[in-house]
Amino acid sequence: MCRPLEEKGFVNGFSTRLGGVSDFPKDALNLSGLDIDSAENLAENRRRFLDVIGADFQIATAWQTHGADVRIVKNIEEANDGNCKFDALISDLKNILVGVKTADCVPVLLGDSRTKSFAAVHAGWRGTVNSIVFNTIEKMRETYDTNPKDLICAIGAAATGENYEVGRDVIDAFQKNFSTCRNLFRKTRDGHALIDLHLANREQLLSVGVMAENIFVAPFCTIERTDLFFSYRVESKLHSKTGRLLSVIGLI
Repeated sequence: MCRPLEEKGFVNGFSTRLGGVSDFPKDALNLSGLDIDSAENLAENRRRFLDVIGADFQIATAWQTHGADVRIVKNIEEANDGNCKFDALISDLKNILVGVKTADCVPVLLGDSRTKSFAAVHAGWRGTVNSIVFNTIEKMRETYDTNPKDLICAIGAAATGENYEVGRDVIDAFQKNFSTCRNLFRKTRDGHALIDLHLANREQLLSVGVMAENIFVAPFCTIERTDLFFSYRVESKLHSKTGRLLSVIGLI
């Protein structure tokens, strides 16, 4: 939970893998994926997650495709449609939590302290290089008249620049689209480097006018801390599957 968001009137939460009923490993809190878990397990895990948050909300999510499109959740009925293809969701409705699922990608939660609109963003490397955070804030500006200076931003646990190695395709994509890309990479071997997606998204927030003092970054790496978080990069190689974390935000 990001306390500055809560202080501005936004309930919010970032899940861990602890305290659930899924079996990878035993008692894991997997929050997405009928292809890897039962509907009963997912429902119970989400119930437990919401119980910890302490509010009676519906969770609005989407079918994430590592794109840069933004969904506006306009009414309570739309909260139940998780099959639309978007990687960010925005709303200003009460009794709704917008949420994104991750397991190494970067979750970003945004709360507008003036208009009380809010957003959840799934920013993998593809979404980040295609400016999904920028697109989300622009959609909030168009829809709710958001000023970036009014945003409180929380960046959750993700694969960090200490452990997340990428190849030439990712490096080239950032060199093409990010003016500050040199700050993001640390070379490891020929054609490979560690990338800092936390920093990339923080810099994108700053570039559109978000105040530095309003950006809060979780000090956790999902690759390093598989005792606390799911990591697709680590666990898909070992077990052929991994669970999903959930990051959510809504109005108190």
